[in-house]
Amino acid sequence: MSYEITGKLVAKYDIVQRTETFKTREFVIEKSEDIGGRTITNYVKFQCVQDKTSMPDRFSIGETVKVLFNIKGTKWTKDGKENYITNLDAWRMESAKLNDMQGNTPDFVPDVTANDMPADDLPF
Repeated sequence: MSYEITGKLVAKYDIVQRTETFKTREFVIEKSEDIGGRTITNYVKFQCVQDKTSMPDRFSIGETVKVLFNIKGTKWTKDGKENYITNLDAWRMESAKLNDMQGNTPDFVPDVTANDMPADDLPF
């Protein structure tokens, strides 16, 4: 399942070469919401990997962007103790200006695939 969120780009980090064949890069967006008359600001850190590590280069700090991402989790055992990590794996970034011209979309929207639709609603 894929998600999306729109916010202001506030940080871009350098590419990290994790192994000879695997590289990652992180970036952060700021998302503010009015909840019950209070403004709540969250900072959401994303990871992009491999050929997606150049994705943040197209955007400037302070620019409003839409990020499409997957949630991935990993479990490993070290010294007999189980550990877990969750990554927000970004696979696409867009300028939010383009989205505003097309109409506003909700902040978190799961992808809908043909498998999610009843068979009689398919166009073929």
